[in-house]
Amino acid sequence: MADERTVVLETADGVARLTLNRPDKLNSFTRRMHADLREALTAIEGDPAIRAVVLTGAGRGFCAGQDLADLSFEPGAMTDLGALIQENFNPLIRRLQALPKPVVAKVRGIAAGAGANLALACDLVVAGRSASFLQAFVNIGLLPDSGGTWLLPRTVGSARAMGLAMLGEKLPAETAERWGMIWRCVDDDALDAEVDALAAKLARMPTAAIASIKHAIRHAATADLDAQLDLERDEQTRLGASHDYAEGVNAFLQKRAPRFEGR
Repeated sequence: MADERTVVLETADGVARLTLNRPDKLNSFTRRMHADLREALTAIEGDPAIRAVVLTGAGRGFCAGQDLADLSFEPGAMTDLGALIQENFNPLIRRLQALPKPVVAKVRGIAAGAGANLALACDLVVAGRSASFLQAFVNIGLLPDSGGTWLLPRTVGSARAMGLAMLGEKLPAETAERWGMIWRCVDDDALDAEVDALAAKLARMPTAAIASIKHAIRHAATADLDAQLDLERDEQTRLGASHDYAEGVNAFLQKRAPRFEGR
């Protein structure tokens, strides 16, 4: 019997694996999927044993964006897209960006529309060589949402962001890596092992420092140098009093591998 859950959450060895689970629809979003994602993220946020997250899609695609069949196009009762975004997509993107744990997007197949920007909202993106990214919005008369107009120019520059958004053409994973949009492109048959190794490494690292790195790099996008220097000072003051800092220094002095505990 097919798994009827729209989101599957599995945890092991400090890693949460979050799988969008509508493979027959290329894992496109419905209101139910959003609700299931919110529940899964709440569980991840509340579990200190989880120190890294992998977000992926079941089957042959990562996520094809919004499922248009979940919307109403009836005259006088058309779905208010702004309300849909405000209720579902915007909170999801904000939550991923603020999550105090590293999030790795594992992308195989298509990442389109909100699905492409969901991947870009993660901290690291690893894609199979046959994967592609598509800002599909313009093809149905819309502009990129789910953070697309903010994320794209900050990863590939304004000229390439404009072309991707205006033309609505697929960007191969290899090009996405070359442009700096994603962390890494690997052979399809190496994708699972690559992401598993990356997630395991992140789960062994100092979680508080990872959270500070996320916060500081994202803060820098809208801060001037003085504000960024102040933030670095404040974060370093806090981290300098942590268990993991003391462990890292002691391990360095004792010429051994550190045993970080995420605190």
